Amino acid sequence: MDFKIGVIADSFRLAPFDGIRKAADMGADGVQVYAVKGDIGPEMPAARRQELVKLVDSLGLKISALCGDTGRGFASAERNPETLRISKAIVDLAVDVGTKIVTTHIGTVPADRANPVYDVMLVACRELADYAATKGVTFAVETGPEKAPLLRQFLDEIDSPGLGVNLDPANLVMCSHDDPVAAVKTLAKYIVHTHAKDGLPYDPPREDGARWIELPLGKGGVPWPEYLKALDSIGYHGFLTIEREVGDDPAADIGMAMDFLRAHIAA
Repeated sequence: MDFKIGVIADSFRLAPFDGIRKAADMGADGVQVYAVKGDIGPEMPAARRQELVKLVDSLGLKISALCGDTGRGFASAERNPETLRISKAIVDLAVDVGTKIVTTHIGTVPADRANPVYDVMLVACRELADYAATKGVTFAVETGPEKAPLLRQFLDEIDSPGLGVNLDPANLVMCSHDDPVAAVKTLAKYIVHTHAKDGLPYDPPREDGARWIELPLGKGGVPWPEYLKALDSIGYHGFLTIEREVGDDPAADIGMAMDFLRAHIAA
């Protein structure tokens, strides 16, 4: 199997440029960077954008994707114009720093097609997809809130090269109780990026309201051998980008995740 191993630079909980350097030190092939606000974002000056490109190139890395998740989604007709403005600016940033993928959460697609929120999301995502396509960029919807067949229906309805999928297998396991192996087959034509993460749902939810727990790779419910074989079978040979959102020692967990993925890729 042929995959590249990436790391979300923010997972190190360092300043963005330091996180990129740390990923290189640990032998990653690439990095995904959060790009909504702060040191890396749509307001980033041109000179700083060039510094980012030079740093990544000098370290022998590739920017696998930008994370353009504003935290708003696209379910609010009132808020969507501003969310779209920010999202389009992130597309422009992606062009400037040399990546063709921006990942995001769009909110939860309603299961009922007659729900008015469905069309609100559809209109906004179609506008964003059309803009991204003109720039040669794909806005990749992260999996998790809904099961894969419903997301596939939504994407088919938009039918734009500017909209794809960032497949996060842990989100499917933890949030929607979906099968990530089956999801690969369902979403095959749209997958442009993946996250390497693991976890389990709490069923029933804990008393404090927690519905899932993120865990180190191999400790959760993602069936990694079957999942990686499924990705390979559809011809996906892009990034497995490690994301670690919790834990006391993210660098150690990321190092173990790299070793885990390399062992499975070589198997």
